[in-house]
Amino acid sequence: MGSLRDTINALRDDLLRIKDKFSTDLEISAFTNAVQKKKGPALLFENVEGYKNPVLINLFGTEERLNRILGKSIEALSSDFSELFELTTRKPGLTDGLRLFSKIKNFGTEVVSSGPVKETELDGLSEIPILKTWPKDAGKFITAPVVITKDPETGAYNAGTYRMQVFDERTTGMHWQRQKTGYNHMMKAKKLGKKLDVAVVIGASPSVFFSAISPLPEGINELAFAGYIMGEKVKVLKGDTVDLYYPADAEIALEGYVDPDELREEGPFGDHTGYYSPPEKYPVFHINRIYARKNFIYHSTVVGKFWNEDVIIGHAIEKLFLPVIKLFIPELVDLFLPEEGVLNDIAFVSIDKKYPGQGIKAGLAILSQGQLMFTKYVVVVDKDINVRDRMEVLWAIATRTDPSRDILIIPRAPADSLDHASFLPNLSGKVIIDATAKTKEEGVSRDWPDKIEMDEYEILKGRIEKYGF
Repeated sequence: MGSLRDTINALRDDLLRIKDKFSTDLEISAFTNAVQKKKGPALLFENVEGYKNPVLINLFGTEERLNRILGKSIEALSSDFSELFELTTRKPGLTDGLRLFSKIKNFGTEVVSSGPVKETELDGLSEIPILKTWPKDAGKFITAPVVITKDPETGAYNAGTYRMQVFDERTTGMHWQRQKTGYNHMMKAKKLGKKLDVAVVIGASPSVFFSAISPLPEGINELAFAGYIMGEKVKVLKGDTVDLYYPADAEIALEGYVDPDELREEGPFGDHTGYYSPPEKYPVFHINRIYARKNFIYHSTVVGKFWNEDVIIGHAIEKLFLPVIKLFIPELVDLFLPEEGVLNDIAFVSIDKKYPGQGIKAGLAILSQGQLMFTKYVVVVDKDINVRDRMEVLWAIATRTDPSRDILIIPRAPADSLDHASFLPNLSGKVIIDATAKTKEEGVSRDWPDKIEMDEYEILKGRIEKYGF
């Protein structure tokens, strides 16, 4: 779909318009939290206490809605990805070249001179219905921004999603963890003795927002990737006070800068770990201009302990990028990040095992892949185990491992800044559990037993269906 407004119009029966008055102070987030746990509809709060503009939330709250919004199922997009990488890793003939062109022709942006995002200018952030989502939050946080920066050395763009605590009318925090691209851009600006231009858009096209959340390799323009997903190049316009381009049809645009030498305490904040992340010092975003569409819609999300729309987005991303990971780990069959592991700390991995020690090798390879470096527990199973079925994975751990042989502990490795359990900030141990069936080459003296299996439907040939099963 195109803009956020196009999406809202298309949702129809999957959008609940709420006419009753709700406050931005906990009430909207409490209602949303209750609805999203039941996998309910997207919510448009049209009567926000003290504000003229509505709040859209729980947009990606179900897999069906995410597929509908993106215009194609995640499985279909993943299949497209697979074909794309296959075409780019071999010398294509004419037919393959045409297929490749048809797939990447919309990968990019289109510069326009004007757009609806600049229809009006706001005086300050207090005109926007920004939410306080959890009781012990330090204040109001912008939770669904697309933060755009540019590498001061190479000019490569990055768009990411980072929480932004509101400090005053024109100042917010910028929660750039040190492993994030935005932070790297800031540090490069610091070396050059410069401030870093930043543009923030809120209420961008869902494809832009989804791309900003996705763990794309550094250097790939997320706005261009959004065009690939949409099947239409993203229209961007030049900022007036920043040397940056940003989506022309967003609902809100904030232009400003970050001074690398200025840090300020932000938090606590109720985070996706299910805990409040403690107060820490982070960069400060200073706003030069606040543009908005007429009658703008404020897009937000409730971040917190599962179950919420983070889960839907996280599982979509793992499916979408599986073909990319398979390029580096060819034995990989499937990958699942259970929400109980906050989509970050636990990974279930299935492989097509061919040689001894391959389970540990695959686990080490997983820990070297982008954001997967933050995983604390990697469980590797054989391809006959469905990693999305927790019972099967637990069964494999119970019946295919000997703790004295099949557990590898790595004492020091990168950790997520939000992991309060790590023994040092940004540094923690890792565990790889090799729950694959072992061979004699791996020290198993006895023959490995056969797994109990039976095709009831083939044996009974229709008689079981007679009884309604």
